[in-house]
Amino acid sequence: MSENTTHRLPVLDPGEQPTPPPEQGSGRFWSARRVPAAIVALCLLGGAGLLLYDVAAVRAGHPAMYWRRELARQLAEQRLDAIPVLAGAAFVAAVGLWLLLLALTPGLRRLLPMSRPHPDVRAALRREAAAVLLRDRAMDVSGVREAKVRVGRRKADVKVVSHFREPDEVRADLDSTLDGAVHELGLSRPPKLSVRVRRPGRKG
Repeated sequence: MSENTTHRLPVLDPGEQPTPPPEQGSGRFWSARRVPAAIVALCLLGGAGLLLYDVAAVRAGHPAMYWRRELARQLAEQRLDAIPVLAGAAFVAAVGLWLLLLALTPGLRRLLPMSRPHPDVRAALRREAAAVLLRDRAMDVSGVREAKVRVGRRKADVKVVSHFREPDEVRADLDSTLDGAVHELGLSRPPKLSVRVRRPGRKG
């Protein structure tokens, strides 16, 4: 005689459901490069349209435009080591390198990527906003009279002027406070803190 047994899987409470860890590998945001792309597209469109019109006019029995005849004459007479030829080649090479640099670099340097709690969600924090938050936290520390903060991609530079407390004590409190503030920003790559504390200069 066989006996059927049913195994029931445990059901977790909604509050006990495990959440996936946030993704730390959030890369930088890429700029659309609309202005350079529009300029290059307009230049190519204008040049191609003008050349096509001139070729069609020649096929119809009209003489070629003056600029094309003059350009052909100059190319036939100029030597490759002439200064105008070298200058033109250098200009074209510089423009090409500039376009390659735009294509290979992300741009949007003012945006700091944040950690991704979900693969489909991306967020960024502006450097100015991060600097304002760190400055407000620094001003909350006792003994801080003035604070200036500059946030980069890898480093947060904090310059503080203290007045009635010892600079070493203010520095210790700033290190603790700002270290927590940096992690609260939720950035994928938290910047390294550089804190400098000084006394106010003497008047006169």
